[in-house]
Amino acid sequence: MGLTKSEIFTEEQNQLASIAKVLGHPARIAILQHLFKLNSCVCGDLVNEIGLAQPTISQHLKELKKLGIIKGTIDGTSVCYCINLEKWEEIKRLLSSFLNLNLNNSTCC
Repeated sequence: MGLTKSEIFTEEQNQLASIAKVLGHPARIAILQHLFKLNSCVCGDLVNEIGLAQPTISQHLKELKKLGIIKGTIDGTSVCYCINLEKWEEIKRLLSSFLNLNLNNSTCC
């Protein structure tokens, strides 16, 4: 099975695919929901809240941060994470635009 040739797709298609990939894990959804609920969070709290091991939580945080959905600030020996609201609004716009596509042909199947 070959690798996806992302250069043959539009920037928007690549962005949507990246968003879907990152949001495609329930642990990441739980992390985002927890961050929205608290408005910020220390990684240790996430371990207790989500119930996964610290290295697993760290890997999920890394993926969310790589996409820009969350941002983190260092506070001593801890990292405090929060939702990147600018990126969140961009993601909402992209997903809404995609999900609002309509079929022009009502006689399909």
